[in-house]
Amino acid sequence: MKSVLKLIRRFVGIMLLAAVLLVGLNFILLAVYTLSWMPNAHPWKTAEEVAGYLVQDDGSYFLPEEIARELEEADVWGILIDNTAMQVVWQSDNLPETVPEAYSAADIARLTRGYIDGYPTFTAGAENGLVVLGYPKDSFWKHIWPSWDYDLIADLPKTMFSVLAVNIALIFVIYMLANSGVLKAVKPIVRGIQALPAKEAIHIREKGLLSELAVNINKTSEILQSQSRQLRKKETARANWIAGVSHDIRTPLSMVMGYAGQLESDMRLSEEDRKKAAVIVQQSKRMRNLINDLNLASKLEYNMQPVNPARQNLIAVVRQAAVDFINMDIDEKYPVEWETDENLTACFAEVDGELIKRAVSNLISNCINHNKQGCRIHVSVRVENSNCITAVEDDGVGADEELIKRLDNAPHYMVCDENISEQRHGLGLLIVKQIMAVHGGTVHIGHSAYGGFSVQLILPLAGAGNGK
Repeated sequence: MKSVLKLIRRFVGIMLLAAVLLVGLNFILLAVYTLSWMPNAHPWKTAEEVAGYLVQDDGSYFLPEEIARELEEADVWGILIDNTAMQVVWQSDNLPETVPEAYSAADIARLTRGYIDGYPTFTAGAENGLVVLGYPKDSFWKHIWPSWDYDLIADLPKTMFSVLAVNIALIFVIYMLANSGVLKAVKPIVRGIQALPAKEAIHIREKGLLSELAVNINKTSEILQSQSRQLRKKETARANWIAGVSHDIRTPLSMVMGYAGQLESDMRLSEEDRKKAAVIVQQSKRMRNLINDLNLASKLEYNMQPVNPARQNLIAVVRQAAVDFINMDIDEKYPVEWETDENLTACFAEVDGELIKRAVSNLISNCINHNKQGCRIHVSVRVENSNCITAVEDDGVGADEELIKRLDNAPHYMVCDENISEQRHGLGLLIVKQIMAVHGGTVHIGHSAYGGFSVQLILPLAGAGNGK
């Protein structure tokens, strides 16, 4: 909808700009045209010049030859009407025969503002009379009755602005009517395009100005819906397959572990055979853990793992995970040390306690699996910047910068083997990342302060109640 409104505003803005520019241009052209045809004052000035050049000698009037020639070349005739006799006492050589030789006061009033026999006339006062110049017919148009109503002139600005407003409103109405069809057609198209990224089912009426575009959007929506259905089927099938395989492997694996455990404890076997049985038990446990991790990773990836967040004290949850490993480390090859500040007694967050415990257990297991020579594991919880940070670190072989970068960006399972020249922390870290993702937390991988590998789990605090 925002795009439609933006489009409408753009159309309206273009229309208003076009209207203003059009009206402004019309005013400019009208002004230029009017100024070019403004009442010409030249004939009046010429009449005054002729009146000034007329010379009286022995009762007769003479006009200098140069001035007379200019009037003749312009096809202009002239007369001088005496003030007393109201008779023509001087005339030019090209005076038409239809021009009277005697005038009354009324005639002089008419010819001053009008014509004589169709000739536009212009006057100027001379010493003893009135000079009248007659120009060719149709050379000038004279406004004989130049009178205007006062209110008309006073209200002219208001009238002009009213006319301008009416014109702009009319242009706007015409523009909106002309484009209403386009806007009506664009609106569902915009809605359809906005809904495509959300993979919503879309059907736009395939009529109107943009029917071809509507057809393409409908086809695109159908393709996306079909792909989404197929992808969901594949994801469900994959998750079900993993779950089924995990279930089918558990039973024979349990039997292998059971029998291998019996062989390991059977004192009638040689020491070498019992060690082999112990290796079988150890590797079987590793296979069982990998199967459990694979099943959990699949469920988390496809949102099939139920998550039950509640307000939990992370210190208690993490400590329990650490204690489980402390109790398991019989030969003290992998001692787990609790490094949390004793003054910090609570750090609450909205989490699923079992999943967080699983994440911490995976991190501790990683430390054990990738340091065959043994290492010291440090587990801590601290509060920093409204976050509860759980850190699992070791003083083992660690990882180089390239591997850390790969672990940060790896979206898939990285094979875990015993090649310590290129340590790989794979499915365990993937599960940790998935568990943190469903809780709105983040994972930071790096070097520990003890010279080995470090992973920090960062979760937002659950509001009030966190204390020391």
